[in-house]
Amino acid sequence: MTEQEPRPSARRVVIAEDEALIRLDLAEMLGEEGYDVVGQAGDGEKAVALAEELRPDLVVLDVKMPKLDGISAAQRIAEQRIAPVVILTAFSQRDLVERARDAGAMAYLVKPFSKTDLVPAIEMAVSRFGELQMLEAEVADLTERLETRKVVDRAKGVLQKQLDLSEPDAFRWIQKTAMDLRLSMKQVAEGVIAHGPGMADQPGSTLQ
Repeated sequence: MTEQEPRPSARRVVIAEDEALIRLDLAEMLGEEGYDVVGQAGDGEKAVALAEELRPDLVVLDVKMPKLDGISAAQRIAEQRIAPVVILTAFSQRDLVERARDAGAMAYLVKPFSKTDLVPAIEMAVSRFGELQMLEAEVADLTERLETRKVVDRAKGVLQKQLDLSEPDAFRWIQKTAMDLRLSMKQVAEGVIAHGPGMADQPGSTLQ
């Protein structure tokens, strides 16, 4: 594979899709949006191998693939903390979205999709992956980490609705409030769920 010189800021992407035409379209869309497609695969096993070898900034996986399906591939990539994963799913496979999320996928796209769908999904995946890394730095225990992530996700939803924030801004609100109040992000998230954004004005004892 000959690699072109990527732009300095270009995110490096591995894509996996067993339908060659869709894969080519996806690679073209990503290229037009300034991403650097460093590897392509037609099955899940090759996708995992490429991710392990190339250590990209992002992996895009179709749900249904030979040898190893996208959800299993996402799980392997997520377990190694290689890169955020975006899952491609057909409309009829929406029931798989929850499984994909549990496996470690950070965002999903429903086919057919356009460039206007693609970029927000990628940026969402990258943002959530960054959040996960921050949560992991704060919480060592795996079970506690999963619980924390669920609570933080619920709190983000409250903040998005009540303060009209984007998802990344809602996470930053939780992170900053945790630092300001010298609490864990989970404690702040629980406070948001119980009291709304006004929890920051509550006496610290109500959050313990």
